[in-house]
Amino acid sequence: MTDKHPGFEQVRDLAVAALEDIKAIDIHIIDMREGSSFTDCMIIASGNTDRQVKALAQNVIRAAKEAGIPPLGVEGEQQGEWVLVDLGDVVVHVMQPAVREFYNIEKLWGDASPASAGKG
Repeated sequence: MTDKHPGFEQVRDLAVAALEDIKAIDIHIIDMREGSSFTDCMIIASGNTDRQVKALAQNVIRAAKEAGIPPLGVEGEQQGEWVLVDLGDVVVHVMQPAVREFYNIEKLWGDASPASAGKG
């Protein structure tokens, strides 16, 4: 038996690709497998406006559904300051920069193993 859930990497990669597809800002991946029982991976990304935040979240939702992975839940779509998309093994947070800076989830989960996406 392995500690990885089948498909974890595919779900993570699908979400990151959906975010990159419409120009998410500062995508950050946190491996939660060692420090959390509620998810294996957290992805944090920014959008400059409520419209962009909503569009980024909708693109993740659309890509997940097309891959046969319906979200378990979506929160914050109405306001567009911070939208959370729960894909089970992967939780995606899309935030406006001021909200992201205020809550600083990356620092909150700093003991987990962070990795940035899209660097190259």
